[in-house]
Amino acid sequence: MHAIVAREPGGPEVLGWTEVATPSPAAGEVLVRVAASAVNRADLLQRQGFYPPPTGASDILGLECSGTVAALGEGVEDWAVGDPCVALLAGGGYAEQVAVPAGQLMPVPRGVDLVTAAALPEVACTVWSNVVMLAGLRAGDTFLVHGGGGGIGTFAIQTAVALGARVAVTAGSAAKLARCAELGAEILVDYTTSDFVEQVKAATDGRGADVVLDNMGARYLARNVDVLASGGRLVVIGLQGGAKAELDLGRLMAKRASVAGTTLRARPVAEKAAICAEVSALVWPLVESGAIVPVVDRVLPMRDAAKAHRLVEASDHVGKVLLAT
Repeated sequence: MHAIVAREPGGPEVLGWTEVATPSPAAGEVLVRVAASAVNRADLLQRQGFYPPPTGASDILGLECSGTVAALGEGVEDWAVGDPCVALLAGGGYAEQVAVPAGQLMPVPRGVDLVTAAALPEVACTVWSNVVMLAGLRAGDTFLVHGGGGGIGTFAIQTAVALGARVAVTAGSAAKLARCAELGAEILVDYTTSDFVEQVKAATDGRGADVVLDNMGARYLARNVDVLASGGRLVVIGLQGGAKAELDLGRLMAKRASVAGTTLRARPVAEKAAICAEVSALVWPLVESGAIVPVVDRVLPMRDAAKAHRLVEASDHVGKVLLAT
């Protein structure tokens, strides 16, 4: 088969469409014929040599895909060859075929075409596991998501609105904030000109946000704690703004608030299977009803992965950039 391979750590130019060995599904795995994958910021880091795959995972880029079942490993009974599916991956999505544990396979939501469906697995599992399963977002809460125009952000906005929460977002342009508003965000903060702590507190009569989903890490830590309401929950899922910062524990304790940091890729297979099962049961109905719509900026041929990486690095996109085989 062919896959996108990084010849060495570096810029997008190191990516090439290369012939590689076709994987075989081990016991408990399914071989998926890939229709499309999606570009995530973790892929950019891995390409640069900063985010190696977990032990035993494919070193090919790609944390999600859509496609059809091509073969079944020993012991897999819930899927049949030819079934359409989406998959949460630890790697291997930028390829014509990929082997994945059966528990990380999910059906394609009704009404979503097979290529567009590649925009769903990583964002759905990330948002649901962190915002709902961990932080416990519920109706009436105020929810702040940073980077509202990205894949995570656009999905998180819609999920929170569907749950009955009030949504605040940060983004870097008026155009992105306008798109966030179309998706249901009410409190719109341009981080290039405004302070999100002031804006969110002003819009909530000084109370702040009950749940914050953060991809910046160190740079935003102090202000994220400041913006939390009493009993608030901050979940850090990215380190675009650095990995080390000082945490004012006194401030955190006075608010009876909490800070959690999580990753999805390196979790045990059983944990990822549990997340996928909950997403299939509770999130896919929201997609099928139209309450959540996959936001796709554009679809490019997979062999143009270098171009896709440049687009995501420039942060000019809204939603997901997909790679179709």
